[in-house]
Amino acid sequence: MRSGELNRGTRRDYLRWSAACGLAVWAGPLAAGQTARDDDYWVDAHSHIWTRDIQRYPLAGGQGVEVLKPPSFTADELLAVAQPLGVRRVVLIQHHIYHGFDNSYLIDETARRPDTFRVVGMIDETLPHPDQKMRELLKKHVTALRITSWIRPDNWLDTPGMHTVWRTAAETRQALGCLIDPPNLVEVDRMCQRYPQTVVVIDHFARIGVDGQIRDSDLNRLCRLARFPLVYVKVSAFYALGKKRPPYEDLVPMIRRVYEAFGPKRLMWASDAPYQLQPPNSYAASMELIKSIDFWTEEERQWITRKTAEKVYFFDA
Repeated sequence: MRSGELNRGTRRDYLRWSAACGLAVWAGPLAAGQTARDDDYWVDAHSHIWTRDIQRYPLAGGQGVEVLKPPSFTADELLAVAQPLGVRRVVLIQHHIYHGFDNSYLIDETARRPDTFRVVGMIDETLPHPDQKMRELLKKHVTALRITSWIRPDNWLDTPGMHTVWRTAAETRQALGCLIDPPNLVEVDRMCQRYPQTVVVIDHFARIGVDGQIRDSDLNRLCRLARFPLVYVKVSAFYALGKKRPPYEDLVPMIRRVYEAFGPKRLMWASDAPYQLQPPNSYAASMELIKSIDFWTEEERQWITRKTAEKVYFFDA
């Protein structure tokens, strides 16, 4: 199962699912002028959102709302889950299967709440001047770009447009978020050697364990990237890895390996909502795993749950 795959269902199913997860009522966004300064909050480094307003935000390929699973997960619905649990900031990830390369919904929601959100957008690097597009997006709080082997798996990194993306990212500080599988780690390693000044974030442990098996050979490839100081790893998508059930104790050895290789200042927790909310999983269960781990200090936990993500994503052009 790929990260982000949900069972099909109706909006009524979604409402029943939300009630079963015990979603709290959202108290509202940060007030005008209010900023997240205290040190007791979390940053979710990876969540998707979408809206049923496809007149304003059309779905890719002319898809209808029936493809949305769950049928709705707006910015408000995300915050209704996250804020009562102590999450104050969220990094919004462009969802290519729904919106292709159109980042408009994420950008508009971030414009409404610039202290709360940042965007990991996507661009079509095969079009002319991807560097210009990246700089334009940076002015709209798109502080990172998602790249993936899934859209064009053949020669996905070694193209003129992709090389332009990597070069430009080193100049703009826009991180490149890699949605990849373990075999792609070798290709990313090669690009990191060529562009060592580019910030790279590996999503969801490079999906190690998505088939239920956490292999040492895959972990060795991932941890080898730790020799590049600007490579980070998202500790995330627990619902999709290993046994795929809370309390996720089977994932602790993998988390320890990446912690020992990268250190806490290059790890960041993320939920991968709304997919992490599919029962028996929950948003709170993802956070509880991080809280339960005893091999990092409280200060290190703050890097993993807040400081790393803020360093990587929460800056302005």
